[in-house]
Amino acid sequence: MNELEFAAVSPCDYADGLPREQFMHYHIKPLWHKIPRIAGPAFTVKCAPGDHLMLHAAIYEAKPGDIIVCQADEKFAVSGGNVCAIAQKRGIAGFVIDGVVRDIEEVRDIQFPIFARGVCPKPGAKKVKEPLNQTIQCGGVTVHPGDIVVADEEGIAVLPKALAAEVYEIGKKRRDKDAALSLEQWQANHEQLIKDKLASL
Repeated sequence: MNELEFAAVSPCDYADGLPREQFMHYHIKPLWHKIPRIAGPAFTVKCAPGDHLMLHAAIYEAKPGDIIVCQADEKFAVSGGNVCAIAQKRGIAGFVIDGVVRDIEEVRDIQFPIFARGVCPKPGAKKVKEPLNQTIQCGGVTVHPGDIVVADEEGIAVLPKALAAEVYEIGKKRRDKDAALSLEQWQANHEQLIKDKLASL
């Protein structure tokens, strides 16, 4: 399977196939309006407190189509406009950062997809080396290298690598089922479901 197939299903539809702990906290959000959905394998990065060296290193190591997923210190920006522009030039699909960035106007202008806690003008240092592609925590989710990340305005789903194809099929069935129903049909099913639930309680 490729990134386009995973991106054809929304995080909302993946909810049928994943437990709650595979969805990142809503603090990790899109940083510009009408951001496109992105999907791809996680290239994981852990930045030491107050440092951003490894995020900068990752943009030269990640492969085209990868999403850089970063555990960072939220008090210091880990990337800016030029870092995002280089990542985009190298074919990286986007950033998902449990931390903050800067130069968001530049990032928005080049339409580079970035999901993070927010923005901060102050950058981190470049003093601490950490191994790339280790297991990290991002937005409350344990992310392993190669896990499939799907992110859009609705939220961020992390599909474990070994289960990604199975979860995709579950999400696709949900998407197709909902798309096949008119609003009137959906309402009839929904109303009956709610009545049954209430009666059972």
